[in-house]
Amino acid sequence: MENMLYCQSCGMPMTDAELFGKNADGSKSEDYCQYCYPAGAFINPDDTLEEMIESCAPYMVKSEENPEGICADVDIARKMLQEHLPTLKRWK
Repeated sequence: MENMLYCQSCGMPMTDAELFGKNADGSKSEDYCQYCYPAGAFINPDDTLEEMIESCAPYMVKSEENPEGICADVDIARKMLQEHLPTLKRWK
């Protein structure tokens, strides 16, 4: 898993080419996912780190609707994101 690419904005694992964002020239971005960087720019360029944490945390919670979630609750997800996101390219 050490060669796994992660979105350098939201931290999502990019396990499939379909998850890669696109650069302005239409080429794939190996730095950012399709949800953060769909066409050569961030979808929410003015988001703060805290806003990104709050928007991403619910997607990490395991539930019936989200069986691939990795956390038991949103507080754990929030804590994980607070530790990880500041290390990513967009937030350094």
